[in-house]
Amino acid sequence: MSAHFEEIDWRQTPMGAISLRRRRELSLGIDVYEVKLDDDFLMSSLFTEGEIALAGLGLADLPGTDLDVVVGGLGLGYTAQGVLEHARVRSLVVVEALGEVIEWHERELVPLGARLTSDPRCRLVRGDFFAMAGTPWGFDPEAEGRRFHAILVDIDHSPRHVLSPSHAAFYEPAGLRRLSGHLHPGGVFALWSNSPPDEDFVSVLANVFADSEAHVVTFHNPLQDREASNTVYVARSEASQA
Repeated sequence: MSAHFEEIDWRQTPMGAISLRRRRELSLGIDVYEVKLDDDFLMSSLFTEGEIALAGLGLADLPGTDLDVVVGGLGLGYTAQGVLEHARVRSLVVVEALGEVIEWHERELVPLGARLTSDPRCRLVRGDFFAMAGTPWGFDPEAEGRRFHAILVDIDHSPRHVLSPSHAAFYEPAGLRRLSGHLHPGGVFALWSNSPPDEDFVSVLANVFADSEAHVVTFHNPLQDREASNTVYVARSEASQA
């Protein structure tokens, strides 16, 4: 391998061929880590503002301490690390469908691997987030039916551009209602999207949750020298009645 490019890992999975690559971005003088699924780019360490904002926006308005959080999708770990930077977080369950991605972190093949796997608040759980969201036992294999204060999701490109057709039902009212059953009253569901705000999806959220909002997160793309953006949807479930 060139000093400027390395394919760290390549595996065939039921979802396709997944690969972890490191390349030297000479124009910036930094190493960039990238995850691909077949020919589709899933994640780059060069663009992490949206993933970090998912954690910040999702937790910003939650009251109290001892927060229990789920992150759907591990990737390079930036959303999970963003959650753990909040001292109010008591526990974090990160649900990842591909054991290979979890292994990258456990073997410290990615920059945040050591930080995530050494934090006692964080557990990496292999599982299908979307299937787990539709079950009564939920996301924690060690505590069936456990509820959480926040569920943050970064898996698909957007509610309309999904990695698998099996994910699509999650973004419909029935799927989101099942998800909301895993939240404490007043809990937050937040979703990262690579696309501009989708008014149809905003309407779906408003139909399921007590309140919701689409936040546009802007950042500089140094490769194209222009502004880029992601969307973070934040929705809150009904608070308990006095």
